[in-house]
Parts: sequence; structure tokens; C-alpha cells
Amino acid sequence: MFDLISGVVTALFFSAFIYFEHLDITLKLLNTIFALLSLALFLYISKRAILVAGFFIGILWFYWIGYSFEYNGVGYLTPFITLIFAIIYMLFFGVLALTNKVYIRAALLFGLSFFEPMDWNWLQIELIFVDSYIGVLKYQLAVVLVAISLPNYLKMPYKHVPLLLIILAFSFNPQVQKDAPLKIKLISTDITQDIKWKRETLAPTVEMVFKEINSAIDNKYDLVVFPESVFPIYMNKSPIIMDELSKLSKNITIIAGSLLLENTQNYNVTYMFENGNYQVAKKLVLVPFGEYIPLPKFAQKIINDTFFAGASDFKTATKPTDFIIKGVKFRNAICYEATCKELYEGELDFVIATSNNAWFAPSVEPTLQKLLMRYYARKNGVTIYHSANYLGTGIIK
Repeated sequence: MFDLISGVVTALFFSAFIYFEHLDITLKLLNTIFALLSLALFLYISKRAILVAGFFIGILWFYWIGYSFEYNGVGYLTPFITLIFAIIYMLFFGVLALTNKVYIRAALLFGLSFFEPMDWNWLQIELIFVDSYIGVLKYQLAVVLVAISLPNYLKMPYKHVPLLLIILAFSFNPQVQKDAPLKIKLISTDITQDIKWKRETLAPTVEMVFKEINSAIDNKYDLVVFPESVFPIYMNKSPIIMDELSKLSKNITIIAGSLLLENTQNYNVTYMFENGNYQVAKKLVLVPFGEYIPLPKFAQKIINDTFFAGASDFKTATKPTDFIIKGVKFRNAICYEATCKELYEGELDFVIATSNNAWFAPSVEPTLQKLLMRYYARKNGVTIYHSANYLGTGIIK
């Protein structure tokens, strides 16, 4: 029973910052304390408690993963997907249970911060510090782990002195994040996933888009940004809509998500219309088990045929796409890839991110996504302009 309780408490401390953010509660001091306690517990609790903690962290962070299966006609799999993620993170953190030595656990925990099971990178250990007084860089995590490990090897009266090292992990000089020198309108939509792709939804959606564009023009905006797949069609097969957007782009720059069919291949893309012309940005990083199956070819076919009606994986770009909008460079990011380090390589100050979070409504998924984007924004000194369907629209620093 003690192992169960200590494991659950560890998971709650490790996850609390997500739920505080979800409830719109800002508690930097409490976030700092809970984050430090969760790491300390991982180093000192029993082996069985570590397995319990990993299991419940998998649930608290990712219980919503299976929600999207409902829209592929296999909603009955949702609880099984949740259980799978609980087991994955029980095993993920379970490597700490291979030893009782605190310094080895600290080294293993630091090593886990580089590991992404099944290409899924939404559990970043440093993320627990994103809304705390401690920084999110690797060296700061290392400092914290050293500081909470050393007391195990010292005797009184110096036993707790190493905890003062935690001060070295504080974020004293955060990256400078600028505001783009443009007037930007971020559009938030709330189209539920069960109707988003239905034929009868298309006309009112298109009407809404053009209404928002004209309103932005009337209010002298430089740029209007719509969510991922706001046009639930292969846009390059809809010349009338393309022509109308091109005409309007002579008065305002338009960013809108859609699909692209090219040489029989499917792409998740962002269109940028400006001065009567357009540019297409293909998604670079796909969602594991959502847009591609990170398994060998034979397994990909079996899973696609069984659970995704035979649909093939999406294809990707070979490098990130930058839009130059009225002389300002913006990196394009579509949903999941806005939470991936690959999108932040090179010199950049601004990112335009678009998402469709309705796949996972209602849940903490948009909150976790926002925290991850905040993590990358602060780590790389960029400002993210995010437009989402369901929840998450806003400027992220």
C-alpha cells in the first residue's frame, strides 16, 4: 500500500503543472516545489513505486490519445490505447527500478530526457519546469538531479547543503522573445470532429472563413491565420476557392490549413496567400499512429487496413518551410510539429502554428500542446502565433 501511495503521489507531483494550467491557475512556486519533489521521489522511492508512478503518469498525461479512434470507427479501442500508454510509461520510467543506487537513477533519469518511445516526444522531462522558477535547458535538469542526489551521500550537518545548488538551475536570463512587427489576427474555430469532414459542413465553413477575412481587412490587419485543415478539402482541387483567396490576398495575407493531393500522395499543408499569389508548406513531422505508422512496411499496411480504412500514411516535406510575409520571416508549423525540435533549427524569431485539437475534445491535450510550445518558444527564444480549432489559439512565449 505504501508503494502504491508513493507512486501515485509521485505521478501527481509530476503532472500537477498540466492541470494547474488547464484550470488557468498560475502557481510558479508550487510548480517549482512539485517538480523538485517528483524528481526527488523518483530517485528515492521503492522499485515497485516507480512502476506505479510511470503507469499513472502515462494516464495523467495521455489518457486522451485514443479519443481520435472514435472518428475512424474503432472508438471501442480508446480504453485499450490509454492502457497501452500507461504501460509504455511504466516501462519508460521502469528503467529506474533496475537499481536502488540514487546516483545511477539520476543518470538514468537524465538519459530518459533524450529518449522518445515510438517517436512520441510529448513527454519531455524538463517540461515540468516550464512554468516554474527553474529553466528548461538540459544543464538545468542535470544541476537539479545532482543537487537532489548528493544528500544521499553526505552526513549531517552538511547533508542538505547540496540542495543550494538548485539555485544554479534558476532561469535568471531567459531568451528574449520579440513581437512580430505586423498586426495579426488569429482565428479560433470550434468545429467538432464528428461533423468537420461532412459534406454539409463545407459550405458554412467556407462562408465563415471569408467572413473572417473580410472582417480582418476592414479592421486593417496585415495577416489573418486560420487553423489546420480549416478547409477540409484538397484545396488544389478547388480552383474557385483558390481564386477567391488569391483576390482577397491583395488586401491581406492569408494563412489557412488544408490538404494537398499531389502525384497520388496525400499531404497535410498550410497555404499562404499574399499579393494574389500563393505558397504551400508541407508538414515536416507527422504524428506517430495518427498520420503515419512508425513500424515496418508490412505492419503499416495491416494497421492502416484494420484501423484506418486502408488509408495510406501522409507524406512529408524534406525541410521546414519559411514564409516571408511583408518582409518578416515566419517558420510554418502544423500541429504536432510545433512541439518538435526539428522545427526550431536555424535562425528564426517567429513561428506560425496551426492545429486541429478537436480530435481530442474534451481533454487536456490542448493544454499540454500549449505547454510544449511554450517550452520550445522559451528554449529557442521565439514567439509562436497559434491558431487552433477547439482550444489553444493565442500568442505563445
